[in-house]
Amino acid sequence: MRLSFFTFLFFFQLQILFGAEFKGKFEQGSFILGKAEPGSKIFIDSREIRVSENGFFAFGLDRDRKNDVTIRIHKDGKFETIYKKVLKREYRIQKIDGLPPKQVTPPPEVYERIKKDNKLIGEARSINSSYDFFKNKFIYPLDKYIITGVYGSQRILNGKPRRPHYGIDFHAPEGTPVKAMMDGEVTLVENDMYFTGGTIVFDHGHGISTLYMHMKDINVEVGQRIKKGQVVGTLGQSGRATGPHLDIRLNWFEVKLDPDSILKLN
Repeated sequence: MRLSFFTFLFFFQLQILFGAEFKGKFEQGSFILGKAEPGSKIFIDSREIRVSENGFFAFGLDRDRKNDVTIRIHKDGKFETIYKKVLKREYRIQKIDGLPPKQVTPPPEVYERIKKDNKLIGEARSINSSYDFFKNKFIYPLDKYIITGVYGSQRILNGKPRRPHYGIDFHAPEGTPVKAMMDGEVTLVENDMYFTGGTIVFDHGHGISTLYMHMKDINVEVGQRIKKGQVVGTLGQSGRATGPHLDIRLNWFEVKLDPDSILKLN
C-alpha cells in the first residue's frame, strides 16, 4: 500500500511539473492543440514534434486510427508519459449516382498528371515551419453556405466504393468570396489540378495546413503572408467537381484530419 501511494505521488508531482494541457477530442480524425512548459520536448508515439517558444504544439489523429496515443514530455532531464485513448467514430455512407465515367475512374492518359499534382500537394503539406498560428481560433471560409459533404464519409460513385472523403464540402453560388480561415503563408497555388482544380495550400505552422479546392479565382501567390478573414479568391467548380462548392482539407503533415475538429475547437 505504501509503495502504491508513493508511486502515485511521484507521477502526480510530474504532472504538476510539466503541466501539459490539451484541447480537442481524442477521437479518430481530430486535431489536437497542446500546451506544455516552454523548453519541453514532445514526442507523439515515437515522433518528436516541434514546440513553440511559448510551449504550444499540435498534432492529429488519423481517420482509422485504432491504437491509443502515447505522449512523452521531456524537460530538464525528467520525463512524463501520458496515454490517451482514441475514440472510434461512425462515418456516413454517401452515394452519388449518374456521374460521367471519367469522374469515377480517371482515364490512363491523366495518371502522370495526377501523380505530379499529388507530389506538389504532398511537398506543401510536409513543411514544418515555426509559425504557431494554429493555436488561434479558426473561422469558416464562407459567410453563407450549405454543407453537402463531411469528413470521413465513404463515397460510392455510380455504385462503386471509393476512398473516403477527407474534407468538408461547402456549397454556395459560383463566385462567392472565399476567406482565409487563419493567418498563414501560401505554399501552393495551382489553377488547374486534375482532381482539385484551382487549389491553394496554406501553412499555419508545425505541419498544420489547410487546402482549398475547386476555386474559380485565386487572389494570392506562393510566399504571401495572409491574415484570417482575408479574401483569397472565389468559389468555383474547377477540377473534378459535380457543381459549385469549396472543399476544405486539414492536414498534420501527411495525416488527413477533420476540418470540423479545428473549426469547433473552443
